Parts: sequence; structure tokens; C-alpha cells
Amino acid sequence: MVVIPCLKVTQRHAQLYRKYLLLKGFLDRKYCPQKHPDGTVSFPVIASVLSQLDLVAIKEYVAEDSICEIVNIQALPLSKKGKVKSFNERLVETAQALLVSKGETWSVDLERDIPSRWQCHGDLILFGEGCFSNKIWKEFGSEFWTLVAQILGVKRLAQIKKISQDGFRTPMVVMLLGDSSYVTHIDNHIRYEFDITKCMFSSGNITEKLRIASFDCSGETVVDLYAGIGYFTLPYLVHAKASHVHACEWNPDAIKALHRNLQINGVSDRCTVHQGDNRELSLSNLADRVNLGLIPSSEEGWPVACRLLKRDTGGILHIHQNVTTPLRHETPEHSSATDVEESPLRIQRDMEVWRAWATDTASRICTLLLDITGGKWKTNIRHIEHVKTYAPHISHVVLDLECKPL
Repeated sequence: MVVIPCLKVTQRHAQLYRKYLLLKGFLDRKYCPQKHPDGTVSFPVIASVLSQLDLVAIKEYVAEDSICEIVNIQALPLSKKGKVKSFNERLVETAQALLVSKGETWSVDLERDIPSRWQCHGDLILFGEGCFSNKIWKEFGSEFWTLVAQILGVKRLAQIKKISQDGFRTPMVVMLLGDSSYVTHIDNHIRYEFDITKCMFSSGNITEKLRIASFDCSGETVVDLYAGIGYFTLPYLVHAKASHVHACEWNPDAIKALHRNLQINGVSDRCTVHQGDNRELSLSNLADRVNLGLIPSSEEGWPVACRLLKRDTGGILHIHQNVTTPLRHETPEHSSATDVEESPLRIQRDMEVWRAWATDTASRICTLLLDITGGKWKTNIRHIEHVKTYAPHISHVVLDLECKPL
């Protein structure tokens, strides 16, 4: 139970004390004051400033004949202001109160260690690796994690420490609260089930999944060269109504989840799963579309994709890439007035870089198609989609490249 430090005063002096606490910035307005049967009132005080309260000086300032003491109250009701706090603010408040109740000192570094973003998978929340790094959270253990789960309205908590370099990009995930690591995630009426300690879920790609869902792939054969647990395979089948999808994946854990997700979404009869390195795929001359959803680059899959396209009619390649925009020195008047990253000038420059990459890619794909088929092809840049900002000056984009034999 969270304990809230309060300043307990006589009721007839309550308004004077409240004004004083507000003036000094000591009043914790997240919680409601509490009246007591003995004719006193307790005002919640911000835990981090507790050491600054000089009760003798406060009484002299407000009313020397008043009662003034520090008390701890459990489960103090939230004020209207407190009820509309963000989850991050509530996490900070809870962590701060718990530390103070344990005799620990709160600090700015600890506040920065509290996350403001996370992934939600059903009743499990997955935190990123850049938070909860201080050893004190581990020392508090389940008591702290239970409070965090209650605030976020879930039953299980986990944290990703890093991505392993095993070729499968297996996430190194630690369960903080709860035993089972199997989760369910629903995006756009598609159900994904997987083990969060064995498979990654790219929640940042939701806009691309929605875009694929808007395609009309009726009668088309699609090849997804990097299927994972079905991030893009399932939208092609469920919403875009592809006639058949060949899903390629080499991670055994992802393959297991992919089979299950195809089954629970009722589309397993229109999908063939190919396990192993897609560079060794024996298929050719059958695809109307090839999805190359691998970042930072899907370049190793380009020859495979070219071989898969139908020789007589061609098709569309959806090529994912992390494109880096060169860092430019902005003038002081630009950088101080607005965020340079969001300025129209910066967006225009980014688009120029994306276009240059797309043009070069189109030319290289033409050469690959000539080498593989022995005939000339033409390519057309139909669209460049910005999926997300992967890192400063690095954008995840998708090139829709139409390829037609001459």
C-alpha cells in the first residue's frame, strides 16, 4: 500500500496552511486533503521536499497556537487533478512514495529511469531497455512491480534487455511480474499469438500493416520473404484478400507462432510456409507481389525477389529500407525557433534523399532482372511510404516498385 506523507494541522487554520504549502510548492495536488474526527486536516505533501519542512518555522509563519505535525496516510484518494495524470506521472508518484516509505532518497535520475512508453500485449506490458536500470527497482522486487501493474491495469510485466545477434533477432526478455510469457496482440481485427521471450513484435509498423490491408490483392500470389510471426502475411490474407501467400521465415520459434496465427485467423488454407533461408528458396516465376519487410536493409533478398516475379506480366516489389539523411548544420534562426526535425525544409530534404535512394534501387533492380531473366525490364516508382523514424536522421521507408518486362 502506498503511503502518502501529510502535514496534519488544526481545522480552523487549515486554509492558512494550505495557502502556505501552495506558496512554497510543497502541496501535493494529486491527492485530496483528509479531514479527521478530532478536528484536524491532513494536507498531502510532495515526498521529495519533506526534508525541507521546518515545522517550527511554519507554525511561526502561519499560527503559533496551531497543531502542526507530519503524518503518513495510506490510500489517500486522488484529487481531480491527480485522476487525469498520465501513466508516466502516476508511475513516478508511486515509485517516489514507495522509496520515501522505505527510507530511500528520491532523485532526478530515478525519475528519468521511469518509462513513458511501452508495448501492450493483452494483459502484459513490455518495457524497453532504456528504463528501470537502477538496482533499487530489483531490490524492491514484486512489491514494486505489483504496484506498477496495478497502475497500468495489467497482470504481467516484462522488459527487453537487448536483441541477440543470433541471426534470428531473438529478444532477450526478462519477466518482471508473472510466469507465462505467451501473449495475444490484436491489430486491425487480426489476432497474433506468440512467446514474447522468443519472438519480436514490431508495433511501430502498424501504419504499414494498415496500408497493406487497404490493397486489393484479389487473384494475386504474394511472397513474403521475411514473414516472422505474420506481421504482413496476415494483412495480405485477411484484409487484402490475396489468393495465396508464400511466407518465408527461418526462425523456428517464429515459424511455430506463424502456423498458429494462420490457423486462429482462419487463413491457413491460403498460405504455404517455407522454413529456412529464403536465398535457397526453389520457387520462381509466380509472384504478383513480393514483400521485403526487413530492416535496416532487405538488399540480400533482392535477387530472390526478382527471380520470384512473373516473367510475362511482372509485378510489384515492396522494398523496406532504413534510409539515412545526412546531418546538416542549421542556422541559429532556424534551430532556435522551431524543431528543425519537423520543419518543412527538413521534410523536403528527407524526401529528396528517399527519392534518390529509390531511383538508385530501381536502377539496380533493372540490372538484376536483366541478369536473372535475360530480358530487359522497366521499373516505375509508384510510391514511397514513410513508416517511422527509426533513429535521428534515419527513416524506415517502403518503396513500391512496379517491374514490367519489355
